[in-house]
Amino acid sequence: MPILHSIIHRIDTASGETPTLTPAAEELASSAALDDLLAGVNDAFNAKPKAWGYFVDATPEGEVSSPFATELADFLDGGRDFATFSRDVAQRLAELISDHLTLSGDLLMVDQRVGDARYLSLALLHHRSGFGVDDDLAVVPVRQLNLTQMSLAARLDINQWRGESPSKQYLSWTRDRGGKKLAEGFAALLGAAEGVDATGETRTLLKAFSDYVEQEDLPEQASREKTDALIDYASDQASRGEPITLEELSEVLDEQQPQAFYEHIRNADYGLSPEIPPDKRTLNQFRRFAGRSGGVSISFDSHLLGSSVEYDEDQDRLIIKQVPKQLREQLKRQE
Repeated sequence: MPILHSIIHRIDTASGETPTLTPAAEELASSAALDDLLAGVNDAFNAKPKAWGYFVDATPEGEVSSPFATELADFLDGGRDFATFSRDVAQRLAELISDHLTLSGDLLMVDQRVGDARYLSLALLHHRSGFGVDDDLAVVPVRQLNLTQMSLAARLDINQWRGESPSKQYLSWTRDRGGKKLAEGFAALLGAAEGVDATGETRTLLKAFSDYVEQEDLPEQASREKTDALIDYASDQASRGEPITLEELSEVLDEQQPQAFYEHIRNADYGLSPEIPPDKRTLNQFRRFAGRSGGVSISFDSHLLGSSVEYDEDQDRLIIKQVPKQLREQLKRQE
């Protein structure tokens, strides 16, 4: 993963007043430490709740929504150097921090290639106090980067953005659920609009999967295996910052009939995009409860608990509000 350009600018709010920007004079030199840091930043970013979208070219009034995309294009076309471009971004970020944060941080910006793709990443890295041991074996205070506290970060797929048919999910950025105005301000700074609802799309995908399992009337073991395969694949994609590809997922679910699930989605018209940005929180909530006893076998998706299925712990019973169609028809015939 060659790093083409990288730099760090410091944004200091220690004084409690307007944040001050200390820009770097030049780009960072390549090093193993920088590679390791970037890997850690990517892992932390992939674990964060994110929005996925695209650059808005102009507001309804005809004004450019943000200079970020314009300045980035100018850098990519050779009109300005990376240090100048990143410093201007850092200056605007300092103004945003002034309104919403009291924490200092270092803005890391990286332009890198990963295979045939090219990405621009930026992350505001905060610090925490820690301890170390020096060469004289004495305990000394040290400042450490706290990657888990990453409050502002974004990643742009440059090739997708500048391609002939750009999607509406080539840009992703952190969306802190506890800081709505900060997230909105960050999106405005980037000039970004959401192009896809990752949470909604993931829920729809899981609903499509539940319908597919019910339609196929799969044995419990087969149903559980397919559920585990879906979650494992989707979680792996999320951990790598990659979207769920429906055709690829279909192949993972059934090697003998690799198009079966994909055809189910297409024929039922769930309105899903060919590629879906996974929402990890939604995925983590999706598991199947199952049990068998005395000739009764029950299984259902965990996200249905509390809605379609209720558990009365005092009387140790399940209440099923929506009886499956096939089962309902069998019960009617028996009556």
